[in-house]
Amino acid sequence: MKNLIIKKKIKKIKKNIKKISKKINKISKKHIKLLIITKNQKTSLIKKIISKKYFCLGENYIQEALKKIKKLKKYKYIQWHFVGNIQSNKTKMISKYFQWCHSVKNKKTLILLNKYRSLKNSPLNILIQITQNEIKNNNTKKISKKIKKLEKIILKLPKLKLKGMMVFPKINKKKINKKIYIKSKKIFNILKKKIKNFDTLSLGTSKDFKKSILYGSTLIRIGKKIFN
Repeated sequence: MKNLIIKKKIKKIKKNIKKISKKINKISKKHIKLLIITKNQKTSLIKKIISKKYFCLGENYIQEALKKIKKLKKYKYIQWHFVGNIQSNKTKMISKYFQWCHSVKNKKTLILLNKYRSLKNSPLNILIQITQNEIKNNNTKKISKKIKKLEKIILKLPKLKLKGMMVFPKINKKKINKKIYIKSKKIFNILKKKIKNFDTLSLGTSKDFKKSILYGSTLIRIGKKIFN
């Protein structure tokens, strides 16, 4: 029964993506990636999601993620995204087992991720996380400069590939600060013209994914909306 409910919820989210895409009349629904956040979910349930051809899965906690990744290793099409806070002692496991890392904030993390990434694997896709406080307290030029500076470092790290940025706006009592979304979109649009392959804006969760798509998100991170 629960599997059927989850299937219906995913279908509804996909329908919303299509509807909003038509509304803004600029983005094809194919250009908006649905990342299903599977933290705290059993592997038996994740297998059901995989069986419906949803292969982009996100995790927040490395130890929990590793158990799932190992149990599901026979599913070669899974694309694992790490979206949680990065501790230096966890970078080795992120580099080894994930294809994407959304929450990179500094040079030290980049160097460690590159150090531990095997040459046998394709480059680890990197998103630079910009915090809400950074967006509120700095102008667009300063934030763009920060990302450009990190890009120069990544260009010297052959096992990493810069793909875009992640923003995680805080939502208080369902109130959305539009300025954060507007500014995020502006920064992303500036940088995608300047940086090669900078095509991913990871913005939007279960609480704000509709608004995020309207403001240019190309990847939404949905967990509670599916599993709760």
